[in-house]
Amino acid sequence: MTPKIDRRSLRLGIAVTAAALWAMAQMGRAQTPPPATPFVGDGAYPAISEAAPGLPTHTLYRPRDLDALKGARLPVVLFANGGCANDNRHFKPFLTEIASHGYFILATGPFNPAPLPPRPVTPEPASPTPPPGEDATKSSQLIDALNWAQAENARAGSPFRGRLDTAKVAVMGQSCGGLQALDVSPDPRITTSVIWNSGIYNRPGGRSGIRIGKDKLAQLHAPIAYFIGGPTDIAYANAVDDYARIDKVPALIAQLPLGHSGNYDLPDGGPFAPVGAAWLDWRLKGDAKAGKVFVGADCGLCGDPAWTVHSKNLK
Repeated sequence: MTPKIDRRSLRLGIAVTAAALWAMAQMGRAQTPPPATPFVGDGAYPAISEAAPGLPTHTLYRPRDLDALKGARLPVVLFANGGCANDNRHFKPFLTEIASHGYFILATGPFNPAPLPPRPVTPEPASPTPPPGEDATKSSQLIDALNWAQAENARAGSPFRGRLDTAKVAVMGQSCGGLQALDVSPDPRITTSVIWNSGIYNRPGGRSGIRIGKDKLAQLHAPIAYFIGGPTDIAYANAVDDYARIDKVPALIAQLPLGHSGNYDLPDGGPFAPVGAAWLDWRLKGDAKAGKVFVGADCGLCGDPAWTVHSKNLK
């Protein structure tokens, strides 16, 4: 029997079909108002967001009670926002969900406790990455975050000293942020890359301002996953072409028909969040059960009709 992805019982995800149908029903509507009680994630460790001490350019998402980890160290996740925006609040539920599974996430953009205004009802943008604003983030900020995490893990007096597993690092990004993640993926400290609704432009001259070409894919050295919103996702063609070109590292491309937005700002983090947590559990924590969501004859996503999944060299 094909295992289903249960949001609460499994760090492997959600009951995908039901969640996907529900999420798709929300498309075309304004953002759902935030719950009265702040979302802390469905993982084992209720999570918080806060300013990253000494790194004002980023927001930190982490388990609230570090002592609850009982000595387990937190893998590090670096995240870049869609639009290369200097504000990660649209991804707060998504990142909170992942952090609650035991991750130390540094997202570009200063910590801002103010609630995010409802997202207006608008059609999909004309290109995967609209022109970045004047305060657009840079790829190098992902490396800044990793350097900071390594330093904090070693610094006397740091609340995070010895609590981080800086040998297990994921770089992630959505849309324009996905290009930033790809840009820094060759860094030898990266353990895995996770690309959301993004891919390197098939034709040069994209509007993101990030000038990377397909040759960047030949520099990859670690497993990579693309999660995209199906053929209506405006990054679809770029992501599919990226995947076809990758031949030296394990790669996965999985589609859920949500379009480009991904619904990351839904109050529960959206249907991509638990699947992302499963990938990280597998690639950063060696969780074989989580790996069964993506590989094997009974692959959890492969057997779900809501998803379209392809992989190569993945084991």
